[in-house]
This record gives sequence, structure tokens and C-alpha cells, in this order.
Amino acid sequence: MEAEVDEDDGTFTNISLADDTVDSGSAALYTKQEKELVIMNCDIDGDMENQVEMEEKTRLINQVLELQHTLEDLSARVDAVKEENLKLKSENQVLGQYIENLMSASSVFQTTDTKGKRK
Repeated sequence: MEAEVDEDDGTFTNISLADDTVDSGSAALYTKQEKELVIMNCDIDGDMENQVEMEEKTRLINQVLELQHTLEDLSARVDAVKEENLKLKSENQVLGQYIENLMSASSVFQTTDTKGKRK
């Protein structure tokens, strides 16, 4: 028997390590074949747990790789948009200067004294 302490109230709980169905007062004795089956079952359970862990790790690694590729794509897109933005700013400056030159050359857009015309 193994004693376990209940952390909530400090009491002990007895846990039986024997198979209670055989004889309530004595520990069950396993044959060599039964022990091997128990060990094999533990190995299978352990292998299944390892397989589940490996599948989870593989899924997470694939998800991380996919997110990295997505981040690379987004980063490339941001760079392309920045480059396009700089090009458009440059074009806007050229067009702004061109319009300013046209307005200064035209008599329609010449500055006039508007103070005298207001009432």
C-alpha cells in the first residue's frame, strides 16, 4: 500500500497497489506472461502518447513554418507598397511643380489685390 497526503486538509489516503478483485486482503501476483502483457500495454500506451506528441509537434512546426511564410509574404508586400508610395510621392511633387509653373505663367491665376474690391 502507498500512502498519499491530501494537501487540502493534511489527511492521508491509502491507495492499494494490488488488484482488489483477486483477494481483498492480499496483493495479486502476476505470472511472467501477465507482467509482459502489462509492460507491453505500457509500451503501447507510451508509444501512442509519443506518437500523439510527435503529431502535435509536427502540426505546430508546420503551423510555425506557414506563419513564417505568411510573414515573409506580408513583409515583401509592405516593401512593395513603400516603394510604390515613394514613386507616387515623387510623381506628385513633379506634377505639383508643373501645375505651379503653369499657374504662375497664366494671367488667370495672377495674384490680384482683393482688399480694394471687398466691401
